[in-house]
Amino acid sequence: MQRRDFLKIAGLSAGSGYLVGQQTQSFLGPAASKEIASTDFKLQIAPITVELAPNRIISTVGYNGTSPGPLLRMKEGVPVTVNVTNDTDVPEFVHFHGLLIPADVDGAEEEGTPVVPPHGSRSYKFTPTPAGTRWYHTHTMSMDDLHRGSFTGMFGFLVVEGGNNPANFDQEHYLALRDWEPYFSNTFMDNDDLDATGPQPEKPAVLDTRQPGPEVMADIYSINDKILGAGEPVRVKPGERVMFHFLNASAIEIRHLALPGHKFNVVALDGNPVPTPAAVDVLMIGPGERVDAWVEMNHPGVWIMGAPEDPVREGGLGIVIEYANQRRTPQWMPPPKSSWDYTIFGKPAPPQQTPTEKLDMIFEKVPRGAGKFNSFTVNGKSYPHDQEFVLKQGTRYRLTFHNRTDDSHPLHLHRHQLEISEIYGKPTSGIIKDTVVVPTFGRASVDFTADQPGLTLFHCHIQQHMDYGFKALLRYA
Repeated sequence: MQRRDFLKIAGLSAGSGYLVGQQTQSFLGPAASKEIASTDFKLQIAPITVELAPNRIISTVGYNGTSPGPLLRMKEGVPVTVNVTNDTDVPEFVHFHGLLIPADVDGAEEEGTPVVPPHGSRSYKFTPTPAGTRWYHTHTMSMDDLHRGSFTGMFGFLVVEGGNNPANFDQEHYLALRDWEPYFSNTFMDNDDLDATGPQPEKPAVLDTRQPGPEVMADIYSINDKILGAGEPVRVKPGERVMFHFLNASAIEIRHLALPGHKFNVVALDGNPVPTPAAVDVLMIGPGERVDAWVEMNHPGVWIMGAPEDPVREGGLGIVIEYANQRRTPQWMPPPKSSWDYTIFGKPAPPQQTPTEKLDMIFEKVPRGAGKFNSFTVNGKSYPHDQEFVLKQGTRYRLTFHNRTDDSHPLHLHRHQLEISEIYGKPTSGIIKDTVVVPTFGRASVDFTADQPGLTLFHCHIQQHMDYGFKALLRYA
C-alpha cells in the first residue's frame, strides 16, 4: 500500500479515539462486545449500526447491539443455557458452529431446530464440547435478499475452555474478517488465484461455456468492526509472543492474511490442535474456518497485517501492528510467494487404514440454474437428497468430495468433526476440522465417525451457494 492510500483510509478515523485499552487478552471491539463467561448467556437479535469509521456507518442486524457479538466463554462439559430474544420481524436461528451437540439445539432449520420467532424468544440448552475456538452465527436463508442471513452482522466468537491450556504467549486477540454492503455482480474477483495451481483431478474435459449468473461481492472489508486505519492498533513489544484467533466470518469469499517480516505459527485449525505446528508467511481462511496462530514480534516497526490482495486490503481488510516507541506511517510489503497446504500441519497417513464405509459427493454448478442465479447439485440432485446419505451409528466413514466447479468451496458438516485423509493429491492424518476448503476442480477425502444421532446438515459455507442448492441432509438409520 502506498502512503497516500493508507492516509486515505486512516483519515476516515480522525478524532475517533481508541475503543479499549491495551489488555493481555483483548477482543479489539466495542466495549459492549467484551467476552461473557457464564453458564447462562443472553443474546438479543436486533437492528444495529456499525461504525466502520467515523464517516462510514452501516445499518445491519447484530447480537447485543454490536457486530461481532459478545465473545461467549464456556467450560467444556459444563451445561449452559443460551437465551435468545428476537427483536426483528423475521424468524431466526442461531447456529453453534463446531460444537458436538444435538440437532434440536444446533441451530439449523433443516435439522429440525425450532425457530426463534419474530418478536419472540427461545432457549438453547446444551453441554459444550469439544474445547477450542468455535463461533456462533445466524443460519437463515437469504436467497436474493442481501440483508438477511450471514450477510448481516449476526456472528461472534465462542470459546470452549478445556482442562489444559499449554500455550505460552504474552497477548491474545480475537479477530474476525468481514465484508460489508454486498451486491450482485458478474465481475467477481476470485482470490483463489493467490495460491499456486495444484492438481485438478475433477476438471471436466470440456468446460461449460454457458453464461454464469451474478455472484455476491463486496468492496468494503473490516477486521472486527473497524476498517484498516480506523481502529485501535495492536500494540506490541519486541520479543513478545502474540496469539491471534482468526475467524473468517465472511458470507462471500476465502481470505488471506500476511504480516510483513513475520510468520504465523499455526497451532490449531478450526479450534483443534494440529499434529505438526508450522510457521507460514500467509494464512488462507475460508468462510467458517478459524486459525489459531501465534506471532513472535521480532521485527520492530509499524506494520499492516492485512490481505495480500491490494483491492481487499485497501478496501479495509487489515489492522495495524505497532511496536513500542515506534512512530511511523504503517508499512505494507507483499509477502513471499507461497501456497496454502493443510498437509504441512498433519502427520503421515497410517498404511492401509481405511474406514468401514465410503461415501462420495460430486458437486456441479448449473449456470443460471435458478433463474438468473447459478444453482448447485450434489450427485446430480438438488437438496434434500432424501435417504441418499444414511449413516450407521458408530461407523467410521470416508467422505470424498469431488469438486467439478470452477470455484473453491468451504465445506461444513454440522455436529461432527472431519479428519482430512487426502487433499491436493497428498495423504495425511491428524488434521481435525469442521470446515474444509476443497480447491477448484479438486478432490479431498475426510473421515468421520457417525456418533451424533439425528439429522445432520452438510453445505458450502458461502451463503449464496448454500441458498441455491449446495447442501445435503445426512440422516441416521
